Amino acid sequence: MAAGHLLLIEDTPSLQMVYESVLASAGHKVRTEGDARGGLGAFRSEPPSAVLLDLMLPDRDGLDLMAEMLCERPEVPVIVITANGSINKAVAAMRAGAHDFLVKPFDEARLLNAVENALAHAHPGPGAANPAPATGQGQSGPLGAFIGSSEPMRAVYAKIRSVARSMATVFITGESGTGKELCAEAVHDVSNRATGPFVPLNCGAIPSELLESEVFGHLRGSFTGAIADKQGAAAAADGGTLFLDEVCEMDLNLQTKLLRFLQTSTIQPVGATRARKINVRIVCATNRDPLDAVRRGRFREDLYYRLHVVPIHLPPLRDRGEDVIDIAQHVLARYAREEGREFRALSEEVKARFRRHPWPGNVRQMLNVLRNVVVLNDGAIVTAAMLPPDLHPDLHPDLAADPRVFVPASHRPASHRPASQSPAASSYPTLPLDDLMGRPLAEVERRVIEATLALHGGSVPRAARVLDVSPSTLYRKIAAWGQQGQD
Repeated sequence: MAAGHLLLIEDTPSLQMVYESVLASAGHKVRTEGDARGGLGAFRSEPPSAVLLDLMLPDRDGLDLMAEMLCERPEVPVIVITANGSINKAVAAMRAGAHDFLVKPFDEARLLNAVENALAHAHPGPGAANPAPATGQGQSGPLGAFIGSSEPMRAVYAKIRSVARSMATVFITGESGTGKELCAEAVHDVSNRATGPFVPLNCGAIPSELLESEVFGHLRGSFTGAIADKQGAAAAADGGTLFLDEVCEMDLNLQTKLLRFLQTSTIQPVGATRARKINVRIVCATNRDPLDAVRRGRFREDLYYRLHVVPIHLPPLRDRGEDVIDIAQHVLARYAREEGREFRALSEEVKARFRRHPWPGNVRQMLNVLRNVVVLNDGAIVTAAMLPPDLHPDLHPDLAADPRVFVPASHRPASHRPASQSPAASSYPTLPLDDLMGRPLAEVERRVIEATLALHGGSVPRAARVLDVSPSTLYRKIAAWGQQGQD
């Protein structure tokens, strides 16, 4: 561990002695102050490598003190310390620029790990070179693989840039198909970890009994079928970023182990007797409401507060204005090259339809529509006649009231909604009963699942919620159907 000059601002004498002893034993030089006034004076007279700041000080609010320090020297990492009952304040501090937080009581390993990470990833000073690669177009343009410059997306780009160099965990929310993995990659690409690995893991696509092994790895012989050692996603992401997609689908038992991993930065593969220290930054995502998952007991509250530090919400495609056309033109050109077609542009009528369409499946649904157009048609211009049926409400007015089409009740004209049908009822697929009678149960199940997937733009997590099953169950069934088709 590299030694550093640390400033400790803590008003309890007994804790001062404990923290000083632990840090000094690790080789750090520590200056201790008992109040905000003394701490600010020391910060200015002897600029530290990092600050450990208790948020409950006798003469001033710790958040205000941190804000003043970061205003003067934003490159100095600040580790905030708070009591267990004030974790919301620690989360607020992280959103305001703190590097990490410690919740009392914490052990020696957690303290030293927080300090080590802060010193290893301290922001460079004003005269230092910027080690991260420049990404995107200026300070407000798109980042990474994102396309579009609408106001909601410019706010997303700004938030990504502001949080990327912090160690704070990023929690991405948004409807299925809005580009949550692209967002996670953009956070990684503009961070100090850009040269390290970016490892994505879909928590909803892996059976719960295998998820621990996928995250933390396993040793040969640790369970039936473990024929060789396996490196987990966390170890593979060492030095980089671990992206946990659909994190709210994670098994509760594994959530406990994930929380321990976040607190100690150590992993213990299945079957191993000793833990191993790694250095990763966590970015997670979900299309659920995480607080609702907490209320239902499906997601640990302490893990929620640990992960939900810097939230980034991705707007649905229908709220992104002209981004719809920009994305469509870009994707059309790419698909035309891939398929050897001549398409160059969208007709004005198609552009108008795209602007009006609610896109419940978001960008993923648009990709499917344009792939369909390019594969089945040819020409220089995409015309309305080439679009699939759900983009033809004027030619097929009955489709607007058909719950099997990609138009949720909240976006249908009132005149197209049956009087006896409530908006909530439209969340479920409708299949003619006569068409299902007399068929094998497995076929009926498949038809219902496929209809539900169609209704929700191909989103497995959404369909799983409607059908009240785990997303991993649907993923397995879809994979099995694909295998049957190859046999």
